[in-house]
Amino acid sequence: MASVHESLYFNPMMTNGVVHANVFGIKDWVTPYKIAVLVLLNEMGRTGEGAVSLMERRRLNQLLLPLLQGPDVTLSKLYKLIEESCPQLANSVQIRIKLMAEGELKDLEQFFDDLSDSFSGTEPEVHKTSVVGLFLRHMILAYRKLSFSQVFKLYTALQQYFQNGEKKTVQDAAMELTNREEGESKMEKEELDVSVREEEVSCSGPLSQKQAEVFLSQQASLLKNDETKALTPASLQKELNSLLKFNPDFAEAHYLSYLNNLRVQDVFSSTHSLLHYFDRLILTGAESKSNGEEGYGRSLRYAALNLAALHCRFGHYQQAELALQEAIRIAQEANDHVCLQHCLSWLYVLGQKRSDSYVLLEHSVKKAVHFGLPYLASLGIQSLVQQRAFAGKTANKLMDALKDSDLLHWKHSLSELIDISIAQKTAIWRLYGRSTMALQQAQMLLSMNSLESLNAGVQQNNTESFAVALCHLAELHAEQGCFAAASEVLKHLKERFPPNSQHAQLWMLCDQKIQFDRAMNDGKYHLAHSLVAGIAALSSTEGVYRKAVVLQAQNQMSQAHKLLQKLLAHCQKMKNTEMVIRVLLSVAELYWRSSSPTIALPVLLQALALSKEYRLQSLASETVLNLAFAQLILGIPEQALSLLHMAIEPILADGAVLDKGRAMFLVAKCQVASAASYDPPKKAEALEAAIENLSEAKSYFTKVDCKEQIRDVVYFQARLYHTLGRTQERNRCAMHFRQLHQELPSHGVPLINHL
Repeated sequence: MASVHESLYFNPMMTNGVVHANVFGIKDWVTPYKIAVLVLLNEMGRTGEGAVSLMERRRLNQLLLPLLQGPDVTLSKLYKLIEESCPQLANSVQIRIKLMAEGELKDLEQFFDDLSDSFSGTEPEVHKTSVVGLFLRHMILAYRKLSFSQVFKLYTALQQYFQNGEKKTVQDAAMELTNREEGESKMEKEELDVSVREEEVSCSGPLSQKQAEVFLSQQASLLKNDETKALTPASLQKELNSLLKFNPDFAEAHYLSYLNNLRVQDVFSSTHSLLHYFDRLILTGAESKSNGEEGYGRSLRYAALNLAALHCRFGHYQQAELALQEAIRIAQEANDHVCLQHCLSWLYVLGQKRSDSYVLLEHSVKKAVHFGLPYLASLGIQSLVQQRAFAGKTANKLMDALKDSDLLHWKHSLSELIDISIAQKTAIWRLYGRSTMALQQAQMLLSMNSLESLNAGVQQNNTESFAVALCHLAELHAEQGCFAAASEVLKHLKERFPPNSQHAQLWMLCDQKIQFDRAMNDGKYHLAHSLVAGIAALSSTEGVYRKAVVLQAQNQMSQAHKLLQKLLAHCQKMKNTEMVIRVLLSVAELYWRSSSPTIALPVLLQALALSKEYRLQSLASETVLNLAFAQLILGIPEQALSLLHMAIEPILADGAVLDKGRAMFLVAKCQVASAASYDPPKKAEALEAAIENLSEAKSYFTKVDCKEQIRDVVYFQARLYHTLGRTQERNRCAMHFRQLHQELPSHGVPLINHL
């Protein structure tokens, strides 16, 4: 289960979705692109209501705000956007710009003089206080402040802008003639949003204050909610460097640089950008102007808190603890309870392996509720539920606690935490071995729509919660033998979370594990061994365990035993109970494959006690299967059969297909062993029942393409058919066995000695 504190950090850029960047000396300036937008506005005012249809005018109005606030775009791109909304107006704008660019400097002067007339009269075309009116006034004022030499440079830039646009238009027209049908299919509706793309950001001059605000706000929102639609890390960093080169004290640009560096796990650059952000915040006086001396201290304590969160994210726990102590000290001096609550939450994250950490967490939740911090209170409740799940508490108590946190979410519209809560429920049901409930919760999360309204048509569907739910969905499908469906889910994950995104490691590990299981089922141990390195890179514990499994399958028992003993000691120290039980089961299997079933029994009983204590149903069922098999080897099949009847119901209800096949195969073995002392008629009836169970086991093994187990099943079936005198069925099973045995040699292990 992923930590629910991943999003717990101070984000100063997202206050009401607006970036506070009042650090530019000049509010706005005139560029060739803005002159083109002014021409568009002028033409819209000159065009009568009858000349433009109502739908075209509506599309133009929707286009205006992104054009006014967004970065400069090329002239050809601007023509295309206007043409999509109103082709007639696009032609007028193109002619007007051409006349101005090919004319004289006095045409530009006359154009700005005419703009002032828009505000004159009893019913002016544009109101002074409207968005368009403010833009026009800013442009007129900025133009009038220019010297003659600056006006001449602006006119030269306009001519160059027009010439570049004409060249681009000619090239696009030539391309359209050759690929007209293809070009039409590529036109997408989302281009109307003018969301910031790489080719649009590269403009000739620096961004104005409003453009920088919109750019930073949009990119920060995309990084949080839909990383795939944001600029690539390299492109975004290039634009931020350009922005900081023009104004090095732009604090929020440093913070976005910090978030961008986190995407690529660059610890040095992210630390550098974070420290620069708080340095610039203090130097510019943005906090102290509004909050007096208190603003200065607030920046310092939140700087230390963010630094602690950064170190914790990269696994530098000692440095994180030092930074957190500094944040706590400054917050206590300032009596800042909100900051102290954040510090308390991170203190739990750093010390959650300690036995008394739940006391700290309960105290944190109570304090968060007392100070009216629903976000922190909910995160605390979910962390507490996660901890109690690992401690083996009953599912009904955990779900009641999550229900209380859900009430907080819906009351305060905390949509991000609603997603985390459902992902948490999915993980808890899987931990407890209830695959049907886990599947239901995962599908519920994927079918939900975000409650949070986001810019540029972004849906909040690329968060960590969705990645976790999709990974669970892929693994659940793979467990049931639906590998095609699992591949489709993984394909969707790769598209939604590219390899360079921050949550890509989740699907990478999931993909590697599914491939490993398929290779093991298929008997391709060399392929499984090659996948171990990839799994170990993403999860060292899982990688060591998988390596031991491969060595055991290849009959390298001594090496596998050494690895398992080291891993067992490590997991017991880290209190990873789930992995401890899995390791104990592997150790027990190693013992009976080495013809020492009596030594395996205490190990299996230890695993059963742990799985019952922590309520891990799937692992408990698997342990019972292993115990029954050990009893079968020891010659007490009747007890093994009675034990199986107790455990087979949860396996058939929620177990993986492979476990279902193993259970039915073991039932058949026990039935045959028990029938040895029966009368001939009763023995024949028992063997017929065993053959039916073997056929069911074979169907399960076929679903997951487990050829080794299928080989053992048909071998057993052939023996039973021979005993019953059914020659034709025996020969068919014997032929099938021979084909599989030639493909998969037995490596010297007795066939009947496999579970």
